[in-house]
Amino acid sequence: MGLPVSPPTVRIIHSGHACNVEEERHTERVYTIREGETLELTCLVTGHPRPQIRWTKTAGSVSDRFQDSSVFNETLHIAKIQRTQGGRYYCKAENGLGSPAIKSIRVDVYYLDDPVVTVHQSIGEAKEQFYYERTVFLRCVANSNPPVRYSWHRGREVLTQGSDKGVEIYEPFFTQGETKILKLKNLRPQDYANYSCIASVRNVCGIPDRSVIFRLTNKTASPSIKLLVEDPIVVNPGQTVSLVCITTGGEPPPILTWVSSNDSLPQRSVVKGGTLTLPAITSDEAGVYSCVASNNVGNPAKKSTTIVVRALKKGRFWITPDPYHNDDHIQIGREVKISCQVEATPPEELTFSWLKNGRALRSSERMVITQTDPDISPGTTNLDIIDLKFTDFGTYTCVAALKGGGIPEISIDVNISSTTVPPNLTVPRGKSPLVAREGDTVELECLVSGKPKPIILWSRADKEAPMPDGSMQMESYDGVLRIVNVSREMTGSYRCQTSQYNGFNVKPREAIVELIVQYPPTVEPVFMEMRQGLGRPVVMTCRVLRAHPSRVLRFEWLLSNRLLHAGAFDTQRDETEYTIRSLNRDGWGEYTCNVINEAGAGKCTFQVTGKAYPPEFYYDTYNPLWQNRPRVYGFKLQWTQMNPNAVDRIVAYRLGIRQMGLQRWWEQEIPVDGTINKGELMTHNLTELIKPESYEVRLTPITRFGEGDSAIRIVTYSGEFHCSFEEEPICMFTQDKNDDFDWTRHSAATRDTKYTPNTGPSGDHSGSKQGFYMYIETSRPRKEGDQARLISPFFNVAPKNPYGITNPPAYCFGFFYHMYGKHIGTLNAFLKQKGQTASEGLVWSLSGNQGDRWKQAKVSIHPTSSFQVVLQGIRGPGIEGDIAIDDITLEEGECRDPPPSDFLDLIPVIYSAGIISKSRSDLDISLTCHK
Repeated sequence: MGLPVSPPTVRIIHSGHACNVEEERHTERVYTIREGETLELTCLVTGHPRPQIRWTKTAGSVSDRFQDSSVFNETLHIAKIQRTQGGRYYCKAENGLGSPAIKSIRVDVYYLDDPVVTVHQSIGEAKEQFYYERTVFLRCVANSNPPVRYSWHRGREVLTQGSDKGVEIYEPFFTQGETKILKLKNLRPQDYANYSCIASVRNVCGIPDRSVIFRLTNKTASPSIKLLVEDPIVVNPGQTVSLVCITTGGEPPPILTWVSSNDSLPQRSVVKGGTLTLPAITSDEAGVYSCVASNNVGNPAKKSTTIVVRALKKGRFWITPDPYHNDDHIQIGREVKISCQVEATPPEELTFSWLKNGRALRSSERMVITQTDPDISPGTTNLDIIDLKFTDFGTYTCVAALKGGGIPEISIDVNISSTTVPPNLTVPRGKSPLVAREGDTVELECLVSGKPKPIILWSRADKEAPMPDGSMQMESYDGVLRIVNVSREMTGSYRCQTSQYNGFNVKPREAIVELIVQYPPTVEPVFMEMRQGLGRPVVMTCRVLRAHPSRVLRFEWLLSNRLLHAGAFDTQRDETEYTIRSLNRDGWGEYTCNVINEAGAGKCTFQVTGKAYPPEFYYDTYNPLWQNRPRVYGFKLQWTQMNPNAVDRIVAYRLGIRQMGLQRWWEQEIPVDGTINKGELMTHNLTELIKPESYEVRLTPITRFGEGDSAIRIVTYSGEFHCSFEEEPICMFTQDKNDDFDWTRHSAATRDTKYTPNTGPSGDHSGSKQGFYMYIETSRPRKEGDQARLISPFFNVAPKNPYGITNPPAYCFGFFYHMYGKHIGTLNAFLKQKGQTASEGLVWSLSGNQGDRWKQAKVSIHPTSSFQVVLQGIRGPGIEGDIAIDDITLEEGECRDPPPSDFLDLIPVIYSAGIISKSRSDLDISLTCHK
């Protein structure tokens, strides 16, 4: 028997609220759905072993979170779908055989928003009012998918192009046929009326039309507004600010809204009519606030004001010793410059004053006070002491204030004395290189001397990389950089350097600190299950990917905490191995390999077991076997064994079965003779299953080790056999070995019809180009009269009564056929019964061209023992004679609804078979046709 493994195939079906599903040119399906409905797509896969399924999406909106995730089951479910969730959805199935199967479906979300009408005057004619002799445009727009169509009404009158001389409905070329602009030329009294715009997507997806009414009068005018506030508004933090906006014109009355340059209005703001109130304002809430008035006539009116929140912050100072002699030290007789900088809002209100030892200082020939131009370097003042004398030593204070008061002053003290010395930086002994372990908190340290002490700036010295807080530089006031939870990426050189602020304005001093972060080895595999039979060798390998330090690695192998082997790691190799030469029962268990350095250990874990892998149910098992007993059915359970040779020989399977919904399991053992080969199909008949119940079946392989992994499947009674040839191996149908040629499985997407274009179907019975069917290829070397026979699996009606069946049961055998081409031969259906070697009863027959369409055949059969059905295709006189079949069904009971057919369809049956089958007890006719 051939190996029944098969690569995956995929079909997508929908079960949500589809408006329409159609095939696109590129064999891709388009699924249309209304916004707010539920999208449900199911991926039907086949293949053995059972493939893994994954849904993904492309071409969606950025706001759609589906892109970063995947759905790993058969059904994709999106409740209340939004327009942004349209796009292409892919279902991918893979089982390790061949390439993955992928199908996609495009989801188109349909919606229609309420239309909006805007009114405009022609350029250059806009005045406060819409006078007579003016031309007016009414423009209607609605967001929609698919594209919207617009229609206009005046009162109850429908407006169309040419229906009224004063009205033009025109279609700008860029809107591609949308009649959304209505032009009223030289307004007349009758033009003042109610206009309604109706937006329609022509009830696509059941979306109703939407409409809006605009009332045009001789007072219709665009909005105008006034802001009853100054610009800018300068306030102190904590004040409450009210902005008042009033409308001064506009018909219909405009709607007022407020917007802010900070993207959104502050959370605590209150809008009431045209008044915006900002309670207890903060610096963050400063910015431009605009009042916008809209009434859909002309352009919206907008007036803005700027709110400035007064503030003083960040006082800094620096000392420049003798700016002309490039000297780093303060010396008597030389010049010293003290600079002081403050951030102020608004900058033009900033004032500075200087004190010496607490007393006010005025500008003089030797003490020169300058304030820089606020436009060039805002908020800086300088005090130049020329020809420094001993009496000039002391404390100088720079005081910054805002003119209006209400904001606390900032004062900065700077000492000038004989002990004022420039900074110096060193790294303390033993602090570089600094060795830490991943996850520690570390402190990088630079000792800073000098008076005054400057701020220290830390940055990476070895590469352009951000500091731990994400910035390129970090400030430190004590020379220490503290890093919490240090990581391996932070290994490297760090630079500490002096800042000119709060210190000397001299060439920066700097020092380097090396940081080494140690981390335990990263190893693979972290966990691995290894299955092996008794007496066979097992080799376990633990590999080191990264470690620091990596030179001093040790390893130890343990079995359940018992040390097996330890030693130093060979630095030439990045792995360590442990071998069990011959596995015995004591050798089953959890093996651990620890690879250890100063920072800790990395751990590989191996679960060594003799457990057999799970069986894999053959997922093409055809439907239940029928028994001629009204209350029971049977099922042919089929499976293959995953990796049967990986462990000891499987001696038996434990079969568990329970009725769905009940607690109790029935168990039995199925013995296995000999060795199971990979892919070998095993079979066990389940009998005595009660109709129409479903059962849970559990199958567990057993070896010397004990029980292996179980597999579970559900068996459902359907009372019907159905085969659409979508998968190999074609529902257990077989080709007759004694016929002349075989039936071929094909789909229109893969079949090449260029040699015989006037024969055979262009799709399967459902119309799909991807769907499969069976057909006979009648091109050479086939000759007239050659036959191909397709034989079904056995259907069981085996009686429990040893004396045979007295009242044979009825089954309805049905299929679809396609017989198109001028050389069509004959299609026959036979009933073949077990134990009746000679007889095959002809139950249905048809010859000749039946047109380019699929038709259905149904016939009742009455077997008295297990049976098969045979479909025989006979080649006609030429190559245009391809016969196809699809969707074969077998149902219990007589055929209830035979397919409609006219008398002409029946003639070939009567002519070729000479009988009409006894499918109904009241019909028993034999016809003979004489030429």
